[in-house]
Amino acid sequence: MTATIRTVLGDVTPEEFGVCDSHDHLFIRTPMLPGKKLDDAAAALAELNAFTEAGGNAVVQWTPWGMGARPEDLRRLSQRTCVHIVSATGMHQAKHYDQGELRRVYDQLAGLFIHELTGARTRAGMVKVAGAFHHVDDHARHVIAAAAEAHHATDAPIGVHLEGGTAALDVLDLLCDTHRVPAHRVILGHLHRFPDTRIHRQVAEAGAFLAFDGPSRAHHGTDWLLLSSLGALIDAGHAERVLLGGDTTTPTARSSADGPGMPFLLRSLRPRIERELGHDVASMIFIENPSRAFAVNWRKDSA
Repeated sequence: MTATIRTVLGDVTPEEFGVCDSHDHLFIRTPMLPGKKLDDAAAALAELNAFTEAGGNAVVQWTPWGMGARPEDLRRLSQRTCVHIVSATGMHQAKHYDQGELRRVYDQLAGLFIHELTGARTRAGMVKVAGAFHHVDDHARHVIAAAAEAHHATDAPIGVHLEGGTAALDVLDLLCDTHRVPAHRVILGHLHRFPDTRIHRQVAEAGAFLAFDGPSRAHHGTDWLLLSSLGALIDAGHAERVLLGGDTTTPTARSSADGPGMPFLLRSLRPRIERELGHDVASMIFIENPSRAFAVNWRKDSA
């Protein structure tokens, strides 16, 4: 069986995927950011165009079910720009949802995730879940169990929002030991927000992917440690486990609004990584690693 990456326009081979922003958002809404939703298709198009001009080929949108992912707009954007776009199913922390809407689907999450991965017109290519700050709460346990069931039905990778970059080992233990999800199918996000290089090495040694995402946000005080964190992983022999993403979640974070946006990864970070860690490492982070992290031997599909 040949592994493929499921994009909004269909499955592509890992060799086709190219230079990838491994965690970002073209559309997202949440009551936690009132008045700051990403819902402007024209602005999303401008951001994608800027990304392609910087050398980008693929974007993975981690916006899960119920948070305004706008799959049909993603299809149109992919068609117009020729950027491979991977969308997500899954569920974020409970605070990001209307509680009535949450109750309606809460006991049917695995079926919902599997449908969005295999049966929807615009199919997702990953499942997103979320931990809590320094622990895994009951909501996260419920969603993670459903995500694991969806993984076992499809082989889809599971991306994890780590709140403040914390609880990485707790989440990995729950997914891998309790629910038997292989570590290489797990992508742990926001690790730059908790720059404990010992934990980073433990996660990498277990076989999970580490996503360093959201560079140069005004409220993240650990940006200056990013290259040191990456360097520690490279020195320990874990270059093949690292991913990078922009995690743009508000209109003002976009490059068109004088924020770093998606192009920052390729215009600013990639040259620094090439200079300080080597061209081969940069190629792994932006090309080879994403093509492995999101490539799936799909186990279930609809006719």
